[in-house]
Amino acid sequence: MAKTLIALVAALAAAPLAAQTAPQTAAVPRPAPASAEPLAEDWRDIPDDEILLIQLKNGRQVAIRLATRFAPAHVSNIRKLATAGWWDGESVYRVQENWVAQWGDPTEKKPLPPELLTRPPAEFEIGAFAPAQRLSRPDSYAAATGITADGWPVATDGKAAWLTHCYGMVGVARDALPDTGTGSELFTPIGQSARRLDRNYTVVGRIIEGMQYFSALPRSDAAMGVYASEGERTGILWVKLASQLPGDERPHFQVRGTDNDRYAAMIALRENPAPPTIATGLHVCDLPVAVRRRP
Repeated sequence: MAKTLIALVAALAAAPLAAQTAPQTAAVPRPAPASAEPLAEDWRDIPDDEILLIQLKNGRQVAIRLATRFAPAHVSNIRKLATAGWWDGESVYRVQENWVAQWGDPTEKKPLPPELLTRPPAEFEIGAFAPAQRLSRPDSYAAATGITADGWPVATDGKAAWLTHCYGMVGVARDALPDTGTGSELFTPIGQSARRLDRNYTVVGRIIEGMQYFSALPRSDAAMGVYASEGERTGILWVKLASQLPGDERPHFQVRGTDNDRYAAMIALRENPAPPTIATGLHVCDLPVAVRRRP
């Protein structure tokens, strides 16, 4: 599966971008309210069973927020894998400069839990493009982009809608056929955004804490960043849902709601910075990961 992912990524990287055919509307000036700072009520709890924790053998921990409502079949598999302890003792076995870090079973031979859905449907697209805030300009990959009320970056071509492969998003590696990624092999972009993977790989989450522990890993000199030896890999001690931990050991996270004037003001300030900074537009992947630990 990992080898096929590498081949597919290389093909996508070489392919020209398809022209966007969806109609593009003129930018509408965005009013700037008095403050872009969030209020206490803007922060909303993320359920413990939507937080996936990766404990690395080097003592570092990474937290992933799962995209439950956008990729339910794959997230169901991920929860089953975590509950079964499937990733325990595995590793981060691929780190490619300015591209991705990938983790799971490098041999691709470890048996999967029997209750796992082995051919989940491709979940490349989401139900509809319904952002709480829409950016004022299109980009090279979509006719329109924005962010949902609960903080997910989304895009559309005027017909379909999808989650975007920004820095820190978590995708599912797969074989050539779209329905061959179980969720056992996962990757995250560690350099530039990987938007050319949009609608080609299922997005199942986003790293909300500890991203630096993936992005700072040594790059592999081997082809496509796959470590040549076992000793180069970063070991994984365990992977669990936060809901699996005792109550007093669980980290609790909150996401900033975007469906308010304060978040609109933040976007307005980034789209129209004060002089002498020159406004050059705002990419959906430039929007901050507005998640915090619950006070």
